[in-house]
Amino acid sequence: MAPELRVVGESGENLGVMSRDQALAAAKEKDLDLILVAPQANPPVARIQSYDKFRYQKEVELKKQKQAQKILALKQVQISLREAKNDLQNKARRAEEFLEKGHRVEIQLTMRGREKGLKDWARQKMEEFLALIALPIRREGEIKQGGRGMLIQIEKEK
Repeated sequence: MAPELRVVGESGENLGVMSRDQALAAAKEKDLDLILVAPQANPPVARIQSYDKFRYQKEVELKKQKQAQKILALKQVQISLREAKNDLQNKARRAEEFLEKGHRVEIQLTMRGREKGLKDWARQKMEEFLALIALPIRREGEIKQGGRGMLIQIEKEK
């Protein structure tokens, strides 16, 4: 700890710049702790406060920050070349639900065996599936060859 500190009281009032020993004595007099809150400041800032209360306030602050963050997951919808129109419509509705919740959706068209040679037909099937999604979408790149077929990531247009 620095030899001189800017000390703040428990209710937020500025007690001024004092030596470290004076600040510790003032904290001990009130039966509280001396907590260094801004070590990078010049002079460093310390607060006279109960450490348990300080720790509790920090935990509450972290919880609020966590709740404020929207956790977006990557959801996946798998389709195949042989799927019927009705099945594709159901999966398109499922993708819309994910998009409504703010998730990014990866659409994976799986191909097996000789189907892998029908890349143009697969690309056309993927485009047809994307057209079934009623929401305005934004594509994350182009349709890519990957793994067992083709895939593309989409998200709801803002």
